[in-house]
Parts: sequence; C-alpha cells; structure tokens
Amino acid sequence: MEEMFCYQCEQAANGTGCTQIGVCGKQPDVAALQDLIVWGLKGVAFWANLAREKGAIDRDVDVHMVEALFSTVTNVDFDPDNLTEVAEKTVAMRDRAMSMYEKAAGGSYSAAIPEAAQNWRLAASTEKMVEQGRQHGVREPGKDPDIKSVQDLLLYGCKGMSAYADHAHILGSDDDAIYGFIHKALAAILEDNLDLMDYVNLAMECGKMNIQCTGLLDKAHTDHYQNPTPTPVNIGAKAGKAILVSGHDLKMLEELLKQTEGKGINIYTHVEMLPAHGYPGLKKYSHLAGNFGSAWQNQHKEFPDFPGAIIFNTNCIQRPGDVYKDRLYTWGRVRWPGVKHIEGWDFSEVINKSLASPAFEERTDKDILTGCAHNAVLGLADKVIDAVKSGAIKRFFVIGGCDGAKPGRNYYTKFVETLPPDTVILTLACGKFRFNKLDLGDIGGIPRLLDVGQCNDAYSAIQIAVALADAFDCDVNDLPLSIILSWYEQKAVVVLLSLLSLGIKNMKLGPSLPAFITPNVLNYLVDNFNIGPIGEVETDMAAMLGQA
Repeated sequence: MEEMFCYQCEQAANGTGCTQIGVCGKQPDVAALQDLIVWGLKGVAFWANLAREKGAIDRDVDVHMVEALFSTVTNVDFDPDNLTEVAEKTVAMRDRAMSMYEKAAGGSYSAAIPEAAQNWRLAASTEKMVEQGRQHGVREPGKDPDIKSVQDLLLYGCKGMSAYADHAHILGSDDDAIYGFIHKALAAILEDNLDLMDYVNLAMECGKMNIQCTGLLDKAHTDHYQNPTPTPVNIGAKAGKAILVSGHDLKMLEELLKQTEGKGINIYTHVEMLPAHGYPGLKKYSHLAGNFGSAWQNQHKEFPDFPGAIIFNTNCIQRPGDVYKDRLYTWGRVRWPGVKHIEGWDFSEVINKSLASPAFEERTDKDILTGCAHNAVLGLADKVIDAVKSGAIKRFFVIGGCDGAKPGRNYYTKFVETLPPDTVILTLACGKFRFNKLDLGDIGGIPRLLDVGQCNDAYSAIQIAVALADAFDCDVNDLPLSIILSWYEQKAVVVLLSLLSLGIKNMKLGPSLPAFITPNVLNYLVDNFNIGPIGEVETDMAAMLGQA
C-alpha cells in the first residue's frame, strides 16, 4: 500500500501525482481518509441508484453525496477529525440507501454486490480508518488504464458538479436529475461490464448535467439577489474595522452582511467572492466595501496585511500563517486543523474578532469591473452584433478558469496584454486575477474585459456564446470565438466536460494537461474536439487570429 497517491489537481507533483504530501498541503492521512470516503460513496451510489429505479428517493442521502464529494475537492477539507465524521456518516448513508432499496424492491438484492456496497464497517479509530483508506486508493492495478482514466475524469467531474449542487442546495434549490446522475455515475464506476465508450458517454452526460446544475445555481443566485449588473469595485480600503470573505457562497456573505449592518464593520471580498459586488441584492449593503487581494495562492503573502477577521466559505484555503491564524475562520465544507469552524449562521464570533482587531487605514486604489454576466452582456447584444458586423470587434476570447502557483500561468497575462485592440475578452473564475487590473479600454462603449463571474458562471459564458451563434445563425464553432482555459481542480474539470458536451472544439488548456488523462484518451479528445495544450503566446494567438 502506498502512503498516498493523488493526481486530481493540476499541480500534481512532477506532473504525475503527489506521493508524500500534497502540493496543496494535504497530508497522507487526509488523502487516505478522502479515498475511503470516495470508496464509501460509490457504495452509497450503488444502492441509491437501484432505489431510484424503483421510484424511491431520500433527499438526505442525496445531499450527503454532494456534501461528502465536495469535501474531497482540492483545497477544501484538510481536517482528519472532520473527515472521520464524514466517513462515518457515509457508512450510515450506505445502510440507509440499502434499506431504502430493499423496502422499494420488496426484498434484498439477489445479484452480486460490489465490495464498496457491501456491509463493511469502519475501523474503530482514525488511525485504523487511514489504513482502510490506503486499501482503496486512487490507483487500481490490473484495471485497463484508459478505462481508469475516463472513470477518473467522470469522478472528478462529479466532484466539481457536487460543489455547485451544494451551493444551490444552500439557497434552497435542488434538482432530482442532478442527484440521480451523480448516483448513476459513481455506481457505474463499480461496474465491470462497461467499456471505454460507455464511460466516455457518461463523462459527456456529466458535462450536460453540469450545465443544468450551473443553470440551477444561476437561477438561485438571480432569484435571491437579482441579475448582476456591471459594477466597478475598488481594490483599496476604507478606514474602519474589517472582515474578509473568501470563497463562492453568496448566502453566507448575505447573512454576514445582515449581521454586521450598523456595526461599523466593512466587508471585503476575496478571490471568487469578487462577483458578489455585481448583484443588486448584495451591493445594496453600503458596508460591502471592496475587494482585497489577488488570487487564492497569494493568501499567505497578502493576509498578514489584512487587519481584521477572515472567513473561508468554500475551497481554496492554504496552510494558514501564524501571524493571521488566530483571526481565521472556516464555514461550510472547508476546514483546516486548528482553525475555528463556524457552524450554522451565527457569525457573532467572527464579528467580535473583527471589532477587537486593528482597523484598516484609508487606502485609495483603482477600480476593477465585475458583474458582466449573461443578462448584462446580452442586454448589449444589438450593440455587440453591430460592432462585429462593422469590424470594430474582430474576435472574442474566453480566457479564464482556475489560478495556481505553478510556473507557466504568466501565459494568460501575456496573452491578454498582447491581444489587438479590436478583440473582447470574457473572463471568469480566479484566473482573471492574472490580468483583471489591466486597463484595456473599450470598443464603442463595450468594455474589452468583461468579468462574467465565478467559475460556476461558465454557464453565463455558454449562454453568451449560444446567443451569439443564434444571432449570427451559425454553429458556436463558427463564431469568431476562441477559448483558452486555465485549470486547477475538479470544478474546472466539469466545466471542461460541459464545453465538450456542447461539441465546442479547438480549445486550449493549460498550464499543463491532467495527469490522469492517458495518451489514448488525450488522442480521443484531440481527434474529436481538437483540444490541445497552450503553447507559445505568439504562435497560439496567430493561429486563433488566422495569421498563422
């Protein structure tokens, strides 16, 4: 048994996998517990999928599936004590799903039951659970490597989609089809009679289902907070006490804004919370003051300069520095050992920490634009179409995705800086922090850099592309549009699957290709979608602009 092996993120050690400690900071015991949870969830899925075929559904089983999968996404849960609890609940949910099936079927299952779905029990201690997890690690010797590769692509896609489903659930939005697909997909990974194309088709279905999932989340956001509008956000600071919110969860931010109203505390957003400023239902709070810092991987350099309390509500946490650890909190699925976790919706402890901490001094700085989601951009559709027809806009570029610390990501900054002035950039997710402070001007009043939003707002980018294709009566692949993606973790994987499921071709992906993709699977993607790695900026740009 290996102590650990993990290759689910872009920064996998040596481009192959982390074997001693995760580049993300994940310890071997955490990796083993997450492997144990995933193995257990496949067992839950086996029974939940069978039960659904009999018309039986248990929302608690559904919700645990997405919450537990989300806990295994990169940079979410680093706490072995909490992961032990997740594992225990997973076994309980397996038993519950099995009972649900037997009740719906009127008896026990008569065919062979995969080991993960059998009546196995957790070890009595965390240390023994770690040993159990190492027996069910990522690598599966003897399995066809190409099938294993697509199974991992499917699993990681489901992990990414689970994060979006969790956000939607917190806002009161659920979709049985999404839960049902995740059960079906994980149960299929246990099958031994499916071939490579069966799993390829499931991966494409995962992409389509994620469009449905991010559409659900988009509607939940806009139902609660209205459609985002283009909004300048200052990156300086207002004088006064402060709380910094990092993550993706808008409901948590809203509750904090309500509880800090009138208390003399300014709320700042960090990384993927930046787009919150575009929603009327959130920016109505005058103490939503601005955005602090850049991309997630710089937090250890930037957080010492933030004087107040800091709270993470989703992934992208790093090992905290001692200078700010006592001011750091987590909420939701995200955890770090020794960092105070807030349960529920009472943020009084965070508020009190902020009031007891030093205040910001006034610091002026520039504004950056956010809030350019599909409703806002499509509101300019006639103007955009006229600009394309007149030649004022020659090409659109979708440049976005995850950021990270690995060398090579300056490619995206250089690409944007080098683009000619008759091009428009749609960007999303934390990859935009590579270039969103650049002053790129506008084309006839249309900003050249449009921040579509969070990573889940790939949905918005898709809606914009589809609407443009309809307006020009052409296929999306015939638009003057190029897509250049940066990826880091599993939410980016499912966004890629969503784009592939729409038949979108000629995308560039970087800074490196996934370690879990075998050469044969990569060749399939190249042959069918002409997807390729980023190269040299000048060469790639010339090809996209038709100058090669």
